[in-house]
Order: sequence, then C-alpha cells, then structure tokens
Amino acid sequence: MNSSVSLTPELAKIRDEIRGHARGFGLDFFDVLFELVDADQVNSLAAFGGFPVRYPHWRFGMEYDQLSKGYTWGLQKIYEMVVNTDPAYAYLVSSNPIVDQKLVMAHVYAHVDFFKNNYWFSKTNRKMLDTMANHAVRIRNYMDRHGQDKVESFIDRCLSIENLIDAYLPFQPRAVSREKEEGDGKAVSPGKLKVDRQYMEGYINPKAFLDEQRKRMEEGVKKAKKLRETELAKITGMALPGLF
Repeated sequence: MNSSVSLTPELAKIRDEIRGHARGFGLDFFDVLFELVDADQVNSLAAFGGFPVRYPHWRFGMEYDQLSKGYTWGLQKIYEMVVNTDPAYAYLVSSNPIVDQKLVMAHVYAHVDFFKNNYWFSKTNRKMLDTMANHAVRIRNYMDRHGQDKVESFIDRCLSIENLIDAYLPFQPRAVSREKEEGDGKAVSPGKLKVDRQYMEGYINPKAFLDEQRKRMEEGVKKAKKLRETELAKITGMALPGLF
C-alpha cells in the first residue's frame, strides 16, 4: 500500500527484540515486513481480504463500508493483519498503544511460524501478491474490452459458487502442469521474452516489439530457404555431369 509507512525507530527496536525472543522459543518463520497504517487504511486492506491489490468489483466497496461503519460505531476494531507470503507482510494500526503493538508483533511471528510449517498451508502460493496483481490487470483489460457491467456480471456468477471450490484440490497430484504443456515456462511465441509477472507482459512484450521479432524471424526463414536452394542448385549442377 503506497501510503503505508515503515516502523518508527521505537517500534523497530521492539520488533527486533520480539523477533529474538520468538526465535529463542524455537519459532521458525519467514522474514516479516511490518508497515504502519491508519484505521481507514486497515479497513481498506481488510475489505480486500487482507491484500493490498485485488481485481475491481463492487463487493469490496460494500465490505469496506461495513467495516468502516463498524469501526466508527465502536462495534469492531482490527489490531493487525498478516499476509501468508514469503516474506510475510504485516500491518500495524498506528493509533494502537505500544502495549498493543508488542502483543500484535508477537502474535504475527506465531502466525508466520504456523504458515511456514503447517502442512495445510504447505500448498500456499507464497507469491500470491504477484498473482493477484496479475489478476487485477487481466480483469481491468477484460473490462476495457467487453465493458464493466458484463465483466462484473460474470464475476458475480463466479462468486455465487465460490463455496463449492474443492479445498483439497491443491493436495491432489496433477498429471501435467501448465508450465510443462508450454515447455517448462519457455516463451511460446516467436521472439517473445519470458515474463515472470503477467502484469508486466504489455511492457516487456509490446505488440510493436513482437511484430518486429516475427518479421525478423520470417525474413530469416526466407533467407535460409533461399540459401538452401542456392546450395542445392550448386550441388546438383556439380553432380549431374558425373552421372552421364
């Protein structure tokens, strides 16, 4: 989140102390990146399911409105959020007192130890933030191409069966992965550069670049074909006199 800030010197010192105690008790966790956010920002993050980037959809605004009103009326309060990635991201609410921040930090390190070592979480995509950014760009592209109403209507139908997703699917072996189908992730288009993050696709492989690469490859094929024909003609011309 762009408007979040790193820890104050006091909180950074407390974090280091708590991290040392956590390791001393035998906890094994990913690196944790703490950021300070205000109450409104933490409600925005919570509306996105705890993630800083999501695809555009009306339900996120609805959830933010509910969380914001709950906080304003004193019905609920979010103390922290932690994202199960490597490194893990954790958000602290800047208005919380120091005692709360200490408890929250210790709680976060226990969370991340659990994320890292629990079998149920072993299939987690630890780069899910990149994946979500890719999804967000893809949905926005669909909206530009097909219209926001049509795409949102499709997403509404998908979300209506969200609770039918097989939670055990990640633990089932797959015969052939998508990367294997595409040659272990290698570029499948002529001259196309490999892109690890899909949302960078349009910048690394713009249409003009791909058209130029395709044109060069076609010219190269024509030149190679012409060279083969020339060499074949030479060989044929040299061999013919010896046959008679």
